[in-house]
Amino acid sequence: MNAKALNGYWVVVADDYQAIVYARESRTGPMTEHARFTCDDARKSAEAQLADKGGRSFDSHGQGRHTMTREGGSPEVQAREAFARELADYIAKAGHANEFGYYAIVAAPKFLGALRNALPSRTKEEPYAVVDKAVVGRDPEFIAALVDNA
Repeated sequence: MNAKALNGYWVVVADDYQAIVYARESRTGPMTEHARFTCDDARKSAEAQLADKGGRSFDSHGQGRHTMTREGGSPEVQAREAFARELADYIAKAGHANEFGYYAIVAAPKFLGALRNALPSRTKEEPYAVVDKAVVGRDPEFIAALVDNA
């Protein structure tokens, strides 16, 4: 038996606001909650995020007028990417420490892209299953069926 398999399996279920990491002793065994993450920034109300946007300004020289927005995308995108980096760092460190043998990812489509971009290249290639569905909060049996049939 492979030494990695002795450490079990993780199923990472995530969206822009929260993530739950489930542990399994076998690839198709029952899932138990291992860790939970939340992203408070992503839960900000739309009004609060809009209030953080820059206004408009005139150039000191010339006739230009432009927005005073921050670089790097909308607050929603920035929050999603920061949360994805936090989760990717947790997965990579746990994998390096042999806390799990294999893992699967079940994530909302937009978050799945952000998470894939945030994962280190080796970790990016390792999931034994990837499911692009928003199912955080669904019962573990439903999620297990998705992963087992992927």
